[in-house]
Amino acid sequence: MIDLTDQPIYNSRDSRYKTPYGAVPSGTQVRFTLRPGRVEGFSRATLSARFESRGDQIESLPMLWSGLELDRDLFQGSLDTGDYVGLVWYSFLLERLDGGRQELGPYQLTVYQAEEVPSWFGEGMTYQIFPDRFLRSRVPDPAGMVGGRWVHQDWEELPEWRPDQRGEIRNRDFFGGDLLGVMEKLDYLKGLGVETLYFNPIFEASENHRYGTADYDKIDPMLGSNQDFSRLCDEAHRRGMRVMLDGVFNHTGYVSRYFNGDGFYPDVGASQSWDSPYRPWFNFIQWPKKYESWWGIYSLPAVNESCPSYRDFIFAGENSVVRRWLRAGADGWRLDVADELPDDFVAGIHQAARAEKPDALVIGEVWEDGSTKVAYGVRRKHILGGHCDGLMNYPLRNAILAFFRGGGGEHFVSAMETIRENYPPSAFYSAMNSLGTHDTPRILTLLGAGGEYRDQSRDWRAHFRLSPKQRRRGKDLLRAAALLLFCFPGSPTVYYGDEAGMEGFEDPFNRQTYPWGREDRELVDWFRALGALRRDHPALRRGDIRYVAGQGPLLAFTRSAAGETILCACNAGDGPAAMELGFPRELTPLLGRAHVDPGEEGPTLTIPPLSGAAFLVHEG
Repeated sequence: MIDLTDQPIYNSRDSRYKTPYGAVPSGTQVRFTLRPGRVEGFSRATLSARFESRGDQIESLPMLWSGLELDRDLFQGSLDTGDYVGLVWYSFLLERLDGGRQELGPYQLTVYQAEEVPSWFGEGMTYQIFPDRFLRSRVPDPAGMVGGRWVHQDWEELPEWRPDQRGEIRNRDFFGGDLLGVMEKLDYLKGLGVETLYFNPIFEASENHRYGTADYDKIDPMLGSNQDFSRLCDEAHRRGMRVMLDGVFNHTGYVSRYFNGDGFYPDVGASQSWDSPYRPWFNFIQWPKKYESWWGIYSLPAVNESCPSYRDFIFAGENSVVRRWLRAGADGWRLDVADELPDDFVAGIHQAARAEKPDALVIGEVWEDGSTKVAYGVRRKHILGGHCDGLMNYPLRNAILAFFRGGGGEHFVSAMETIRENYPPSAFYSAMNSLGTHDTPRILTLLGAGGEYRDQSRDWRAHFRLSPKQRRRGKDLLRAAALLLFCFPGSPTVYYGDEAGMEGFEDPFNRQTYPWGREDRELVDWFRALGALRRDHPALRRGDIRYVAGQGPLLAFTRSAAGETILCACNAGDGPAAMELGFPRELTPLLGRAHVDPGEEGPTLTIPPLSGAAFLVHEG
């Protein structure tokens, strides 16, 4: 018998109240059920739905009384989504005969355009490489290269972080990491369990991060040649790995073939002549010196994404940037600042990528809930179909950090169930899940030091290193956080060197060179075990997720698929924590440490502090 005494009137995440669960494809009929207490005396219920993408059109529907369930009245109604795509904000009104009223909502319903999304990305592990800092096959000579760059002779030096004589941080110091260096380590990456290589920008650019593209047609010569890139893709494919490129299409470099602010290129750039074919690509406020730029950074002039010739160059033409590099061997694109690109521009990239390679993937950089993201006053269509296949999952990173800083398992569950409910399943399972990226402090430093220490001087942060006690705590938390990451739906993504114990606060301290020969072997072995766990278990590659515990320092969930169930359990507290599972099943340890005490009602787990463990669940 179902006990309804403590049940709410409505719960959008419970199939007894709403079916189907979460986001729905266009054309779906969504069924709603309200369960008010009989003693409340409600005699009438109405569903009100606001279709945001139809100019906030409102549709009101009566919900019919359909009987009793114990001490609860049941009111039911269905909403036909028809051909609509977008967000629906729905609410309920309950009324009594005496005029009393109760309103519930509004709640979000995401209605998306159904499409086939390649599954390869979300199933396996991704490894993010910042190309200049991974491995160099030789010390390069920068003579003749764009940007007036210079090269550190010592691989282990700090990146340059101080302003130059003009008071600028120009990012012109390079270490010389290259594509041949990556090829040299493909077997190492394969051994980690890597299935996708995600590269930060690799096209010619004057700055070491290469986010100010100078030439989209050319691999940066310090990295190698266009042929080297194709060979790298061939070698990766031969090992069962895919390659994802960083598409920086919102802005170019001030030093570039297109803007040519310093006159390096023989082409007539937009800043040199009003008649330049590239001039319409940019938004000049007062030609040639005043122009729109990304976040006001003069070295990154913003492009005019509505310009037909720019669109043709990036995605619309047969030999466009998007198509040509997929043809050269890439398997997908990660779109830098995707929420600053117009929706139809992103849709054009998606269409071009699929036309060139049917299983090509497009991932967008969005830092918030991608279903509700508003940029430049417009609700974005990122994951509504035909745009981004998945997004960088910064909400998951925030939830993991909050949990392991004492935020409570219940808050993690609430935050992640909101994302699961709001996202189409394909987007939820194709998310790029990271603990750290090139835009965040190193995860080991954050967990070990307990914060970003922005109140300290930049010089202090440049030279900061964890104490032995901080590093031990950071490693314990990183092992547990990484276990959670590898067990969660979406692609577990490791920022180069996190598996080797690299430290560092914000850019550029989070972009130091990989410590070859000085890796933390304990962490490397842990990540290798995580990679094998993810690779070998179907339940972790594509299984559903069900939360078993989420309160205080405890968090546990199961993933199930293909007749297999995996349990992941974490303890963020400073002392051991016990958890009664409440189901009569046997557990086989897979990874991590936890004591299992079999009981008549089901096993009890005792998880050591700051740790996590994974188990194979056997039916009792």
